[in-house]
Parts: sequence; C-alpha cells; structure tokens
Amino acid sequence: MTTDIINRRWVLTSRPQTTVSPRNFELQQSPLPDLREGEFLVRNHYLSFEPAQRGWLNDVPSYIPPVAIGEVMRSMAVGEVIASRHSDYQVGDRLQGGFGWQEYAISDGRGLFPVTRIAANIPMSYPLHIYGLTGLTAYFGLLELGRPRAGDTVVISGAAGATGSTAGQIAKLLGCRVIGIAGGQAKCQWLTDELGFDAAIDYKSESVDQRLNSLCKNAINVFYDNVGGPILDAALVNLANHARVVLCGGIASGYQASELPPGPKNYMQLVIRRSRMEGFIVLDYVDRYGPAIEQLQAWVEAGQIKVKEHIVEGIEHCPSALAGLFAGANFGKQLVKI
Repeated sequence: MTTDIINRRWVLTSRPQTTVSPRNFELQQSPLPDLREGEFLVRNHYLSFEPAQRGWLNDVPSYIPPVAIGEVMRSMAVGEVIASRHSDYQVGDRLQGGFGWQEYAISDGRGLFPVTRIAANIPMSYPLHIYGLTGLTAYFGLLELGRPRAGDTVVISGAAGATGSTAGQIAKLLGCRVIGIAGGQAKCQWLTDELGFDAAIDYKSESVDQRLNSLCKNAINVFYDNVGGPILDAALVNLANHARVVLCGGIASGYQASELPPGPKNYMQLVIRRSRMEGFIVLDYVDRYGPAIEQLQAWVEAGQIKVKEHIVEGIEHCPSALAGLFAGANFGKQLVKI
C-alpha cells in the first residue's frame, strides 16, 4: 500500500544542556514508506507536551530510555487512521499513542505507549490530558500517595497546569481545603473563581513563604509538588504532623542534565513533623487505568472537574511549546494542533 504522503517530523539532533531550543531539533520532510502487513497510518491531530519530555532528552538513566539522536521526538498524540493493513484498526478509527512530533505516524499498535482507541463521545484531545497520563498522574498521585481526607489542607504547586489543576479539583471533591500556587494574577483568579480553590498564591508577585505562613502555618496535610526548589522548601516548613508530600515533578529545575538542582534545605522538617515525602511514576498504575479514567470522565461530565487547554497551531511550534512549559507560558494543558 503506497501512501504518497510527505511527512513533516521533528528529529532530535543534539541534547540540550539547559533550555530546549529549536537548534536541538531538525524539522525534516520525507516521503512515508509503504505500509507493511500489520501496520496502519495515522494522521496526527494534536500533540501533547509535558515537562517529562525535557527529561527524556538527557542521556541519563531513567524510568524509560532517552530519546535517541536522530529519532523523532517522543510524545503522546491523537489522530485518525487514514490507511491500514492491520485487521484490528480500520480507516476512521480515532487513536491515541506515542506517535511523536510528526504529522503522520506508521504503527503496529505496540510500543512504549501502546495505542488505545478514543471513544466517539469525547473530545479528541481529552485523552492527552484529563483522560490520559496527565489526569491519571493527578488521580493516582493525590489519592495513592497524598491520601487526603475531608478537612485536610492540601497545597498544590504548579496549580494552574493540567496536572495541578486536576489534583486540586479532586481534593476539593473530597472535602479538603485547597490552596494553589501559580504564576500570574489571571491563573490565580482562575483557580479561585472557576475551580473553587480556597486560596491561590502568585509566586511571581507574592512571597510564597509569607503567604504559606499566613494561610497554613504548620497545617499542610498534603503537599502535591510539581515544582521543587524554593517552593518545596517553603512548604516543608509549614507541614502539619504526619503530612504527606507527593513528588510529582520538579519543573523549577528545568530537568537539565548540566547542573543538578539543589536538594531541599528543609528536609529535616519531615523528621520533626513525622511526615513522609514520596515520588511516583504514573506507569506504576497501568493495570488500574480503566477504572480511574471512568471516574475522571464521570467527574468531568458532571461538571465537577473543569479542564483548560492551551493550544498552539502548527507543527513548527513544537520546540517552543516544550520550552514554554518551563517559563510558565502555558495556561492549562499545552497542546499543538496540526
């Protein structure tokens, strides 16, 4: 089966030592090969962007192999089957998979992130965030590690991002007092006015230390951390006894390989407060994705969880979209629409 299609794709050409740059990639154009038996062709519609992608560019041991030089940049994507020689996938099927930064992808359905179908009754982009790894990260990180109880004070860093905003809304559904930390007045106002957070701290214009001390001195039961750095230190000195600190990400570090970020200075507060700090990877819960997605979908359809997308159009913007995550440029889930 001949496709006769020219594919545009971003290929990794060098490993960034600091900030991601278009210079680390090359936007190539090449004809697609013929489909072999057992393969199908997907036209991508949306590409997903997460801080973890920056870590995949470092040639260091991690939970999955780094992106290789000369390889299409790894990412989750959603798209539609436009040709198939695979009996399980038909033209018109809507799919999610690790299709990468490219307009088209040839797949056999397997891989590091196996292909899954997208139900016809949901927006195509939602499996890239609220019904995908982003929503699942918020769900399992908060419920399994944070274990919030009604009346707990839950603080979320990176709260206006896709993961943080979901984790905070779940905590509110469980009857918790929720405080978000985000960058900028608009993001903070969205957290309180639209998502129902009890308070929001603008780290760009306010002292996080002072505001946390004022809002929840020695009272943080759960700290869901997407940031690390000084914000993590500020939270540690305001923990309640037997608090749970959930380490989801460390975007303040930039996930750079050249210089490791300093560890938390206030970690002895974990001893003083008899508290626990634990990291996790959402892939640990893969056998429980189905029921979790059903619960997330029920909350969204009932209007109890709201989602926000930050969409940039054009595959040429992929490197800048990834870099923008570390500058706080996105407001909600960062996507590129092709």
